[in-house]
Amino acid sequence: MAKKSRKQQSGGTPATVALTAAGTVFTVHSYDHDPSSPSYGEEAAEALGVSADRVFKTLVAEVDGELVVAVVPVAGSLDLKALASAVGGKRAAMADPAAAERTTGYVRGGISPLGQRRRLRTVLDESAGSHATICVSAGRRGLEVELSPSDLASLTEASLAPVGRA
Repeated sequence: MAKKSRKQQSGGTPATVALTAAGTVFTVHSYDHDPSSPSYGEEAAEALGVSADRVFKTLVAEVDGELVVAVVPVAGSLDLKALASAVGGKRAAMADPAAAERTTGYVRGGISPLGQRRRLRTVLDESAGSHATICVSAGRRGLEVELSPSDLASLTEASLAPVGRA
């Protein structure tokens, strides 16, 4: 039987460990994930009783050959052209899911912008600034963290840009 690390024993994920280490104020929200749900983000918003414009999904895209993270509201979608422009690139496409999982250390549907295996350049949709707090994946399906958008931007060194679309 494999030994569990201290993080695993306490139920923490790399995202919550990173938040704790940084001394950031955050709240963990968990819910029972339904594997048949077509949208992880909308499932989270409904399960937590939070407006879908306050729950943000973490998407990994490839811009001119570089993996980039976009954090956008689950109520909308990612504008790939705007993302490319935001990072000074020409062409963007969604990243291969296996490459996103391998690079971030998280599984699809549980990718967090925090505590990634290899920190990727991050762009946070500017709409996040209109909320006191937002929810993002805590690194596992069925687990979200709520924190201020400014703390998320600071911890991920994210730039803010209009990369989401309704």
